[in-house]
Amino acid sequence: MKSEKKQQEEPVSKLKIIPLGGLEEIGMNITAFEYEDSIVVVDCGLAFPADDMYGIDLVIPDTTYLQNNLDKVKGFVITHGHEDHIGALPYVLRDINVPIYATRLTMGIIENKLKERDLLNKTRRKVVKFGQSVNLGQFRVEFIKTNHSIVDAAALAIYSPVGVVVHTGDFKVDYTPVFGDAIDLQRFAELGRKGVLALMCDSTNAERPGYTPSEKTVGRTFDMLFQEHKDTRLIIATFASNVDRVQQIINSAYKYGRKVLVEGRSMVNIIDTAQKLGCINIPDNTLIETEELKNYPENKTVIITTGSQGESMAALSRMAENTHRKITVGAGDTVIFSSNPIPGNEKSVTNVINLLLMKGADVIFQDVHVSGHPCQEEIKLIYTLVQPKYAIPVHGEFKHLTAQAKIARDLGYTNKNIFILHSGDVLELGRDSAKVTGRVQTGEILVDGLGVGDVGNVVLRDRQHLAEDGIVIVSFAMDGYTGELAAGPEITSRGFVFVKESDVMMEEAVSVAREAIEKVSARGISDWNKYKAAVRDELGDYFWKKTQRKPMVIPMILET
Repeated sequence: MKSEKKQQEEPVSKLKIIPLGGLEEIGMNITAFEYEDSIVVVDCGLAFPADDMYGIDLVIPDTTYLQNNLDKVKGFVITHGHEDHIGALPYVLRDINVPIYATRLTMGIIENKLKERDLLNKTRRKVVKFGQSVNLGQFRVEFIKTNHSIVDAAALAIYSPVGVVVHTGDFKVDYTPVFGDAIDLQRFAELGRKGVLALMCDSTNAERPGYTPSEKTVGRTFDMLFQEHKDTRLIIATFASNVDRVQQIINSAYKYGRKVLVEGRSMVNIIDTAQKLGCINIPDNTLIETEELKNYPENKTVIITTGSQGESMAALSRMAENTHRKITVGAGDTVIFSSNPIPGNEKSVTNVINLLLMKGADVIFQDVHVSGHPCQEEIKLIYTLVQPKYAIPVHGEFKHLTAQAKIARDLGYTNKNIFILHSGDVLELGRDSAKVTGRVQTGEILVDGLGVGDVGNVVLRDRQHLAEDGIVIVSFAMDGYTGELAAGPEITSRGFVFVKESDVMMEEAVSVAREAIEKVSARGISDWNKYKAAVRDELGDYFWKKTQRKPMVIPMILET
């Protein structure tokens, strides 16, 4: 009878953890938690395009799995307000319109995005306080206070019938945060004492020993920089969403009697939202508009701007390239980069720095930033408090995930209890079991202007081809009755060779194209596609022999 009762209490189903993005990459974080008829989705972020994604604005996750199981999806639960965790929401909500649960500032930033896309009134939203839980089908999700480089970041305790999974989100252990309380380590310890099935922990800094310094250390650095550069205007570039960093810049500006201009649309929006929600304290008469800059001596102003990652359209890049309509950078300016380049952005950042230096500006780009992610000792602390049965490193490239796996092994975990997942893997967890049992469809959806998903691999390949080797257009007229060449061919090229310096080659190319057309015509073929293929092949071979390049050859036929 006793064993029968125990058997009834034991859950028959498994908890499925399915990362749909965010593993083996920086960005596009989204993970589905599924138990029977319920799916809860943690975060819904975007990634920024790689250098070879020509013309692409954003990359969002493929959510086909969620669309195919729409009746199970109970809601999006968001850890914090960074783009790599919320940026895809306006796109994904079109097909998966379920409620969003987030903390105060996170929801404020999300609402700005939804307003821009006319989705605000169509989307259900609930602001959750730290310590509160929301019931979503078979799940209960508790929000736990953490620290990060944005206010109101949360870890999540996800309660399921087979056990509790703790998802840290992006975090650091900061005992002296700029705004609000320190991370709630006590709650992590309480969960650990009760028993945690799995820990999904931030891996971004898992290769770095020691601890991540407190955000307040940057405030002291700013104080020194303001003291040292009393005679110049200060232009400080940082992440738009780093509200704590902006707060410290404003604190120093107020202390040294400087007026503050916030420049860059995304930063203006976030600071405005943070101010309305009481997440930033700005003294009266401190902020000014761009038009008011001329009313104050340059050494009594500071400009806080976007563009710390070298983004081409950001305010700092436009200042560096002399395309900003209202702000000109020169010898009387000190430009401070208060961020580290995200992997892949180093070249763009260096280019902006060089342009600023050429203008005579003084540029400072060292020791004015601290990370928002945990180093090795903080990761060890969380593991020690939570004491999970299984370790699942998340958030980062493969080298970051493996670095956290090594930390877990140093703490006594075996390879059987550590799971380095790939996006799309299905990890099934029971109370005493864990196994990857399959895969679901994942991938990248490319956003180009208003087009979402209409630029696929073929189009991207064509763009890469055009960028690398250029294009050659061959136009000629065919007699529709006789099937003979009526006029041309004429050749136009773009991005291949400078035609005026390649007259001989282009004349030979015309002859090659004519011969190819006449050969097909002599066989009595009336299918214009055959003519196009012959011209494409013959010219492709010819240009390769002459230049070792293969431009895209596009034949155009006019039928007369």
